[in-house]
Amino acid sequence: MNNKFKIFKSNIIFTPTMETFKVYKNSYIVVEDGKVKGIYEELDKNLKRIPVFDYTDKLIIPSFVDLHFHAPQFPNRGLGLDSELIPWLEKYTFPEEGKYSDIKYAKKVYKNLIHELWKVGTTRVGLFNSIHKESTELLFDLFIESGLGAYIGKVNMNRNTPNYILEDTKTSIRETEEIILKYKDKSDIVKPIITPRFVPTCTSELLKGLGNLAIKYNIPVQSHLSENTNEIEWVKKLEPEFKDYASVYNEFNLFGQTRTIMAHCIYNTDEEIELMAKNKVYAAHCPSSNYNLSSGIMPVRKFLNANVPVGLGTDISGGHETSIQKVMVSAIQASKIKWLETNKKYNPITTSEAFYLGTKGGGSFFGKVGSFENGYDFDALVIDDSNLGYAENLTLEERIQRFIYIGDDRNIVERYVQGRKIEEPKF
Repeated sequence: MNNKFKIFKSNIIFTPTMETFKVYKNSYIVVEDGKVKGIYEELDKNLKRIPVFDYTDKLIIPSFVDLHFHAPQFPNRGLGLDSELIPWLEKYTFPEEGKYSDIKYAKKVYKNLIHELWKVGTTRVGLFNSIHKESTELLFDLFIESGLGAYIGKVNMNRNTPNYILEDTKTSIRETEEIILKYKDKSDIVKPIITPRFVPTCTSELLKGLGNLAIKYNIPVQSHLSENTNEIEWVKKLEPEFKDYASVYNEFNLFGQTRTIMAHCIYNTDEEIELMAKNKVYAAHCPSSNYNLSSGIMPVRKFLNANVPVGLGTDISGGHETSIQKVMVSAIQASKIKWLETNKKYNPITTSEAFYLGTKGGGSFFGKVGSFENGYDFDALVIDDSNLGYAENLTLEERIQRFIYIGDDRNIVERYVQGRKIEEPKF
């Protein structure tokens, strides 16, 4: 067998653009060195000697991408969600994040977390850790072992947090740099990302130091932006010399100067959206979290119309649901409410658009990820939807829509990252 090539036969579904699903009925997808080489109805004779992974009548789709997930909040799923953002942080989140100085506790949680991501078909994820260097390094090591892809960031906070998770500014910057140097070249798909929690917990001195590291090592950035109205007012009081929230990040090279994700983006001004489009800053849309913490509804269509790159995030544990598939449904529903709220100004997003956001939209932050166009990493899920009802009279578009709405992880038969089959983690 030619080890360079792998061939898969199935119903192939993906979204090269947001507008529509691209479908190939019982066709062959050829993968060379982990990347898509082409999709064919019949195999060329020079490929016929290569064994075929035959998933006839099943579905092969790009695997899911989660742009925003707080690793140390994993045990808090479903807790404290009668509160709004700031009280929830103070009562639930900060106390939980304080536990990650205990490496044994961290190891137990993070092994379970990786099992969960594998289970729900998330193969690339943007992760916030706690402030703790050792548990951040543990998270890197476990992800590298698992075969899943991630951007992992040690959170930085040097103000407005309890003393047990309050950092010294110089230590915060130094430890962030040490993690960057240790892991920036260790894996092709598990990489460091600079992670100031948000402006209220980071002084200008800290933000400046982190921005300098981003530029020095060309490291991406992730943080939060305009999630909650009280948060925005807080930023105005803390940083009165800046015209808006986004300008604080932008001043310190943390807003698209290297690739950047900003989570939530519910209350952005038109100027902030314009700057995001200009700097190609990604918006991580986290509808489940925004519902749970009474934060609001992001006007996704407004961002898409402005050509801001958008992906989906679970935002564990503001969000309760680890599955990006379920977040797709929440994103569609949220956009319908926003459509009504705005006197039908911002059209709801369609199923194909939501699928795009949870695959290629977020995947583009990781490179050529989230689609089956030629040259893209073969990050894929094999779906058996036979238990969801009769399929004889359904189109492939209808089958994928039905799976998104009523399927779950039990329908996922196999998972692939860069053409490698990813078994359930052994740890």
